[in-house]
Amino acid sequence: MTAPKPSKGHHRIIIHFDYDCFYASVFEAENPALKSVPLAVQQKQIIVTCNYEARRRGLRKLQLIHEARQIVPDVVIVLGEDLNRFRDASKELYKFLEAFTWSGKVERLGFDEVFMDVTDIVDFNQALLNPNDLTNSFFQLQKNDPTVGFAFDSTVIAGHGFPNIPQTQPPMSDTKIPTDDHESLMTRLILGSHLAQHLRWSLEEQKGYTSTVGISTNKLLSKLVGNLNKPKGQTTLLPPYVVPDNGGVESNVTTFMDSHDIGKVPGIGFKMSHKIQNLVLARPAEFDEGLIYGGTKESVTVRDVRLFPGMGPELLDKILGGPGAERGIGGKSWGLINGVDPTDVQQAKKVPTQISIEDSYIRLDTMPQARKELRMLATSLIKRLHVDLLEDDEDDATTKRWIAHPKTIILSTRPRPPLNSDGTRTRSFNRISRRGPLPNFVFNLKDGVDATVEKLVQETLIPMFRKLHPYPSGWNLSLVNIGVTNMVETASEDGKGGGRDIGRMFKKQEETLKEWNIPDRDMPPDPIPEVTTKSHGALLTDPSAGNDVSDSIMTGSEDIIPTQTSTEEPAEWDEDEDEDENRGMCYECGATMPAFAMAAHERFHSLEL
Repeated sequence: MTAPKPSKGHHRIIIHFDYDCFYASVFEAENPALKSVPLAVQQKQIIVTCNYEARRRGLRKLQLIHEARQIVPDVVIVLGEDLNRFRDASKELYKFLEAFTWSGKVERLGFDEVFMDVTDIVDFNQALLNPNDLTNSFFQLQKNDPTVGFAFDSTVIAGHGFPNIPQTQPPMSDTKIPTDDHESLMTRLILGSHLAQHLRWSLEEQKGYTSTVGISTNKLLSKLVGNLNKPKGQTTLLPPYVVPDNGGVESNVTTFMDSHDIGKVPGIGFKMSHKIQNLVLARPAEFDEGLIYGGTKESVTVRDVRLFPGMGPELLDKILGGPGAERGIGGKSWGLINGVDPTDVQQAKKVPTQISIEDSYIRLDTMPQARKELRMLATSLIKRLHVDLLEDDEDDATTKRWIAHPKTIILSTRPRPPLNSDGTRTRSFNRISRRGPLPNFVFNLKDGVDATVEKLVQETLIPMFRKLHPYPSGWNLSLVNIGVTNMVETASEDGKGGGRDIGRMFKKQEETLKEWNIPDRDMPPDPIPEVTTKSHGALLTDPSAGNDVSDSIMTGSEDIIPTQTSTEEPAEWDEDEDEDENRGMCYECGATMPAFAMAAHERFHSLEL
């Protein structure tokens, strides 16, 4: 007997945007002539993405460059190592979509994905529907201006639906506004689909980017359902979402989720899905060795997992829990398997919660190599800080001011496990990390980037690296990440920052108070004292830490980027300011723990034999 399904809340309307072939589209936007030719974007010796013309002729992501040239000899290959052009384009599109929201709940996932919570604008327009003329409805985009919007037919879904419903058979009656929960949800999804279509068309017309869109009631479902009609399509997951347990039918949510491989469910990454696969298959799943990150040859679907005897939160807690596991991981995973995702779409924010840069390697096992890579990553990080955290000074347009100061720097690496006795190597995605205070000289704009980078590498990163890997050799890294977090927003004149800029207040004090001053006829007025102050700010916290890290976490994203990006199950930044610990990983059971506990843990395994 399986566990009962978790309760589902379907009061929200969430739209998920996934820009089509984003990296290639950025180059096409810069040079429209590239749209008609097979185009591929290269990082290192790999095709990280290609446009649909190239895909039509047989290219695919993660192919080697020489393979791509053999398949399509006339392919145009452009270098995509510099991420700045993609980051800038992503921010421009993000701001474009943000302007259409009322609540400001717009959350970016990597460079090419955006979630929008449009519940408020949909509810508002639902109340405006005329039950006597639903086919000639008007969607109002601005609450205080009824003339801004677009006409639409509120009896049919815009774009595709799951399950597919022919456009000649409207999913709702046009004689009345539905009042029961099922029909009311259908109405709201119809409204959401037409808003999504309007935004998708506007994005293409005004910015030149096409996108694939999903519409549902939570982030998980909207992201997955959008994958059904790529490219330039949109799909809405249609009701019923909830059916009686004894009704003899399954909800569309269950039917939709059941068809997915367990490893393709967002929030259930490689390690978790591998443990679940092993349980269902009663043996280890066979790997499909890929160029960098392989999958498994055998598919275990959500339905296989959901109907597995005894499956439920308790069993998932048992197989997924353990040292370092998220509290309540079983219940959360059981919810995802059943299409339940209560996480909110985060409010748009001026300052990112964290910024990080990383790169992956076939082999990194010497100190000179590590020093070189740390220097390259640090250079990219400093440039990112300048782009993301600097703005023009209000009093002097020729100078820049910091809008936030990160307090903490974190260095993470992913060691390769040693070879097994049979010559194979156990796959591992575990990272180890150290953290420390970010030195203040990073914020000194008088020194050049090169000087700042060299000082950061020598005084901060090399010592942190030696604590992670105290021996000059004997380690081999597949990934290195440098990040900053614990952002403290600086003061701003408009009061939107962490506090008022006291220095500016004193500078303007005399001019502001001039007309109120009463001069003393007998004594000269006291001079206004010069005051030197430091900007004050408030610590920014974000419950969704990890979704916006480095603009690069693209798990499940259309564009898989092996360079300077996070991969499946990226390390979460812990914003606790306590001193960090050197953590190790047990290759026997996969547990992570402080290094000082490793010896005792290994002895524990020896006593089991």
